[in-house]
Amino acid sequence: MIKNLFAGRRGYLLGCIASFGLIGLALVIQTQYRLEPCPLCISQRIVFMSLGLVFLIAAIHNPQAVWRKIYALLLVLISLGGAGVAIRHWWLQAHRESMIADCGVGFDYMFDNFPLQKALTLVFRGTGDCAAIDWTFLGLSLPQLSLIAFMGFAAYAIYLSKNKT
Repeated sequence: MIKNLFAGRRGYLLGCIASFGLIGLALVIQTQYRLEPCPLCISQRIVFMSLGLVFLIAAIHNPQAVWRKIYALLLVLISLGGAGVAIRHWWLQAHRESMIADCGVGFDYMFDNFPLQKALTLVFRGTGDCAAIDWTFLGLSLPQLSLIAFMGFAAYAIYLSKNKT
């Protein structure tokens, strides 16, 4: 019975709900504690939205055989990209004492006023505000929690690719 919840369309829909649920949780934390997200936080949210969108497309498609593997590959690659951003963010937090400058201008400003390559370079260079640890849960910072979630989504995508029900 439980196995059917985590299979087929229901399984993909659950992944979609979880992905967008994490975005909702991030927004609640942001407003509750009056936190301003840094570019790396926003990047991680974009990755969660991308995961949610792929999960939703897979739920609508209800893939069989080869398509389950294709969706799994896509979801794992997106999750690994998100994990990379989370690791970079976590690294900045771990080395915050050695950071001199702040994170820089806002995410919107960067993409409105710089070429895409330059804007992406600025996003991933993040320092200062990106290194601040403003909120924790069970002793884990947001990038650490995001890293766990990204790895969980990758494992879940692999599980869905193997679950035929």
